[in-house]
Amino acid sequence: MDITKNPLGTEPIAKLIKKFAIPSIISMLVVSLYNLVDQFFIGQTVGKLGNAATNVAFPLTTLCIAIALAFGIGGASGFNLNMGAGHKEKAMYFIGNAITMMFSLGLIVSVVSEILLDPILVFFGAPAKVLPFAQDYVRIIVIGQPFVIMSAGGAHLIRADGSPKYSMYCNISGAAINFVLDYIFVMVLGWGMKGAALATILAQFVGFGIVVNYMRNFKTAKLLLHYLKPRVSIVLRTIHLGMAQCFNQLAMMIVQIVLNKSLTYYGGMSQYGSDVALACSGIIMKVNMIYFSIIIGISQGMQPIASFNRGARKFNRVKKAYTTALKVNFVISIIAFVVFQLFPSEIISIFGKENKMYMLYAENFFRIFLFMTFINGVQPLTSTFSTAIGEPVKGTFLSLTRQIIFFLPLIVAMPVIFMNMGKQGIDGIMYAAPIADFLSAVVSVIIINMIFKKFKKLELVDYNKAI
Repeated sequence: MDITKNPLGTEPIAKLIKKFAIPSIISMLVVSLYNLVDQFFIGQTVGKLGNAATNVAFPLTTLCIAIALAFGIGGASGFNLNMGAGHKEKAMYFIGNAITMMFSLGLIVSVVSEILLDPILVFFGAPAKVLPFAQDYVRIIVIGQPFVIMSAGGAHLIRADGSPKYSMYCNISGAAINFVLDYIFVMVLGWGMKGAALATILAQFVGFGIVVNYMRNFKTAKLLLHYLKPRVSIVLRTIHLGMAQCFNQLAMMIVQIVLNKSLTYYGGMSQYGSDVALACSGIIMKVNMIYFSIIIGISQGMQPIASFNRGARKFNRVKKAYTTALKVNFVISIIAFVVFQLFPSEIISIFGKENKMYMLYAENFFRIFLFMTFINGVQPLTSTFSTAIGEPVKGTFLSLTRQIIFFLPLIVAMPVIFMNMGKQGIDGIMYAAPIADFLSAVVSVIIINMIFKKFKKLELVDYNKAI
């Protein structure tokens, strides 16, 4: 394709954002539904111990998504940047190498998880009452790890090739199958945790098959076998470009483990108990994933537009891609904030009704933990944008601000502070999230201003060359 006629460099930005973001949002929502559907059916049949078990298992899913984003977004960014610069042959190596690394690492994670299952679950914070439920669930889930990595990461490569709708259909197919099989296995056949896990991996396998089918008919160029052979320079550059999103997921995994352990410890010291704290947290985290799926979907939809135009040195279009996506993110964030603050009990009840104390704790946790939702669209968008324009160091730093730099220390410190004030330590955990959200948004604003100032200098260089 002639880069001077590529729609990424010529069509109106708002139209492109709509074209790429809507399928991306749907795809991300569908991915989040894999976990929510399990949570729903398990909550209706197994109860709070089953919900707590899915929360304990969640770090493994996060690890898989981290690998998928490292090579999915890294490969997509490398592909679009090189296409924008006119290097088609090199661009195809980013696609091929990403596919090879995703599937290989998926197999390694699957085998290691199966062998070390019990120590992993205990390390993730599973209390004695929850451990058997987590074992039943995770022992099956880990079989599908290569497939979930390939389907999640492959969607980014497909979107980078200019086929966002195909990427969306891939994820929708898997989610629909997961929902149907969950109902049959869990509600009809009564297979509980094992049934939910089996439904999930069968659905992931379908998504994997659809991705593989697309790669056999890649639009930009034929995906030849030699593109699949790992090249150190390409793999390292892919990791470099994708490390912001990867580190963000890894940070989420680390935080999830520490959070689970803190909830187990401080929850056990409270009148609620550790299993109630874990179950409530799991529901809130996965509901919040719906909101973040939309935000991240918009960010990912912006990615190929920003990458291509940065490669083509069309800086005004790069900036407009960011500001347009930011405006949409703000609208979504305000809507989510209102819903989370006004209807927490209605949302929690979807996943099973427990006693009054459980519901009161869950409602309070919901409102406080998600209080800064209205500004939470800034950090993920700025992080993705930084990576998309070839500045992965800034993107990686931003991805670590919320989870590692701010939230993790606050999870440790706030319960101690609250206990010194004569309050329950578990209540301090609730307030860690909004403080971290606010601080990460402030840092993101500082970083984007630095990037835009750099663009002005580069525009001046291009102007001086032209005259």
